[in-house]
Amino acid sequence: MSEHILIIHRWRDRQALYQDYIDHDAHRVSYVTTQLGVTSVPAGAAAVQVVPATDQVPDVLGAVGELTALYGPPTRIVALNEGDLDIAALLRERLGCGGQDTRRLARFRDKLVMAEVISAAGIPAPAWADAPDEAAVLAFAEEHGWPLIVKPRKGTASRDVVRLGSAADLPALRRLPAEPRLVQEFCGDPVYHVDGLWTGERLGPWRASRYVNTCVGFTKGDALGSVEVDDTALLAALGEFTAAVAGALSDEPWVFHHEVFVGTTPGGVPRLTFLESGYRVGGAEIPFLWREVHGIDLMRAAVEIQLGRRPDLPVPAEWRTGGWLLVPTPVPAPCRVLDWDLPEPPTPGEGPYAQVIAPVGDVIPRVGGYEHVGARFRFCGDSSGEVERAVVGTAERFRLECASLTTAAVRYRACVR
Repeated sequence: MSEHILIIHRWRDRQALYQDYIDHDAHRVSYVTTQLGVTSVPAGAAAVQVVPATDQVPDVLGAVGELTALYGPPTRIVALNEGDLDIAALLRERLGCGGQDTRRLARFRDKLVMAEVISAAGIPAPAWADAPDEAAVLAFAEEHGWPLIVKPRKGTASRDVVRLGSAADLPALRRLPAEPRLVQEFCGDPVYHVDGLWTGERLGPWRASRYVNTCVGFTKGDALGSVEVDDTALLAALGEFTAAVAGALSDEPWVFHHEVFVGTTPGGVPRLTFLESGYRVGGAEIPFLWREVHGIDLMRAAVEIQLGRRPDLPVPAEWRTGGWLLVPTPVPAPCRVLDWDLPEPPTPGEGPYAQVIAPVGDVIPRVGGYEHVGARFRFCGDSSGEVERAVVGTAERFRLECASLTTAAVRYRACVR
């Protein structure tokens, strides 16, 4: 009898090409997805259960119960979005599936556990502490000073990350939902992200990128971009640092999305400080860039790991340079697109090679993460400087006008620092 493989899926676009990774004829592949995600479920799916949200435990448990009644307990469960890793681990425990359970996942999803592991490995990181209440934050500030950062221990996409400049800012925490939080010393160095594969013993293919603006800024209306690094000295330091982080967090294969502060010492040497790490392919346009620019499917590797296999990805002899840009909606979603415009760049070739912009008249839904935004762009070039000019230039030229479903229209204007 063929295996039952369950996939928890939430993307509307083709971030993951499941039909290329799993033989849907040889296996009974079932899906739990949302109304938005159902459009990208492969036609060969054995069954599809639609839920309001894939991270809501009661709804997903009910859907999985229906699929289990049809095909028996799944032998493997695949979940590729960071927001779905917790429920996938819980399901594996309840159904007796192979793969990562909640205990093994904790160091990747609970930022307090992650900080403990990184500190024990001697990797440079900002000072940190559990932040169960305001008293804990004040006590931390007395030792480490202001400003500081408070964030959810299981947050994604910079959700509810707060910078506190003094005790007078503490009321900002009272306006947030109750959940476990972490407090960290503030680090003002620029943030980079590093994406790739850890084989369990060494780095497989990997790329480092510098953010243009910040993820937190994106939640407040700034454009967010990223440009891959071609500085050989910095890449050498980042490679050593990334291997140390990946190996500290796991001695098994995993696809990673690390974030690291990159500064410079007085002597001109890169100063690297750990920020956080995700057990997943990076978000935004990263899966597409890797497939389209580098010819490597990180999502395939992530699926193979969750199916209990060891991925083997090629390492190109030469890398091209990629980049991406996200434009937020000018009003909070849900909102309707009224108009948009992107004039041609003054220099031919300094535009995106791919773009995802909702047609005029469409409604952009209110969904967390980096898929359902005002616009998404992807870039490719021969150097970091070339790609960065294209990213910044596109942000400055692009205009987007949206109307809230309840308020007046607002036009987007770029904010690129």
